[in-house]
Amino acid sequence: MSDKKTEPEPQNPRRNFIQKSILGASTFAGLSVASNAHASVENGVEDFEPEIINEVDILVVGSGSAGITAALQAGRAGAKTLLVERSFQLGGTTTTGGVAYPGLFDAWGKQVIAGIGWELIKESVELDGGKFPDFSKVPRSHHHNQIQINQFIFALLAEEKCREANVDIAYYEFPSKVTKTDKGWQVDCVGFGTKRRVLCKQIVDCTGGAEVVGMLGFERLREKERQPGSYLYQMGSSHNPASKQLHRLYVHGADSTNSRTATLANLTGRKTILEKVRRDKKRLMHLQPETGFRESYRIVGETLISVQDYTSGRHFDDAVSYAFYPVDLHTRTGVRPKPLKRGTVPTVPLRALIPKGSENIIVAGRCVSSDRLANSGLRVQAACMGMGQAAGATAALAAESNTTPLKVPLSKIHGLLQNHQAIIPSKA
Repeated sequence: MSDKKTEPEPQNPRRNFIQKSILGASTFAGLSVASNAHASVENGVEDFEPEIINEVDILVVGSGSAGITAALQAGRAGAKTLLVERSFQLGGTTTTGGVAYPGLFDAWGKQVIAGIGWELIKESVELDGGKFPDFSKVPRSHHHNQIQINQFIFALLAEEKCREANVDIAYYEFPSKVTKTDKGWQVDCVGFGTKRRVLCKQIVDCTGGAEVVGMLGFERLREKERQPGSYLYQMGSSHNPASKQLHRLYVHGADSTNSRTATLANLTGRKTILEKVRRDKKRLMHLQPETGFRESYRIVGETLISVQDYTSGRHFDDAVSYAFYPVDLHTRTGVRPKPLKRGTVPTVPLRALIPKGSENIIVAGRCVSSDRLANSGLRVQAACMGMGQAAGATAALAAESNTTPLKVPLSKIHGLLQNHQAIIPSKA
């Protein structure tokens, strides 16, 4: 008989708590464990390699409203496409920023922006059981026709559509170096634990501030004072997605120029919200991950959209999409939108998406070549989706023909866009 004593099993407070919560509700009244769901990730050996090389037709950088539609259009057109995003999800301002009420897809009683962006909005609303405004009616104020969507559903659907279009996604990465090659570009991207070299024919810069364009040394525009950013949150009552807008904190001086200025904007916003929680003695029920930025760099394109072009509804000869929103400049005293005159619907020309003097690169989104006041209307989600689809179509056609975006026949761009349900601007 052994003299060895049996030691009692060490106590695990967390495991004991879980067991008692499940088995002894009478002992731990009111405590329960949420049900668990399971998903499995299948990592290949190559997923753990620190360096990777991708050869693609199209590299889209930035996955906001413009980037999603650009990538999906390129992928659906048959181009091998990679979408690189510095954050953790698709959607940009709509999801990470929380501005989940995109607009405007209609003007003066009819829809003017459709295609891939509208498809994503429509399916998000339908899956969430939401409602659509009546586009056949002209609203008293523009915001009445902005569409309330569930930002979480939107992000999930965007990923699903990328999978279906064979668009690869790389989160937590951003370009560190861009080099011209005989066949297009070599783009070196960096993420934690990852060095990715992308060899591509065309780049679509949808970063909001035209970061890739800046890295290449092409001219960009920026105001001395930027519009305030917005940090969105909810206090006091639960956040019910797609039902109403979140509370908004203006972050004056918010600047997305680089990681340091963006960090400062986020720290300032969160500090102010915490102070408000303590002061108002209300529960913080929802907080977006980061500040939503309205303004940073804009490219100097082959043409520039002026506020006169925008407010007059100028039809550019190379128009590829519509835009519709009031001139909407936010300042320290707030915002006073200046509605467009009845019947006016601005257009976006292809040349405003191409950095002046460049080849094999095109942009889309709020970095479009425009003056500040025109940009205040062009920067909203629907317009950015229209631009993104046009940029994705142009890049795909350029890659297919081994040419540069500016040399792609406009008729081919329009034809591809129409095949994917986009609305092409037409002269009145």
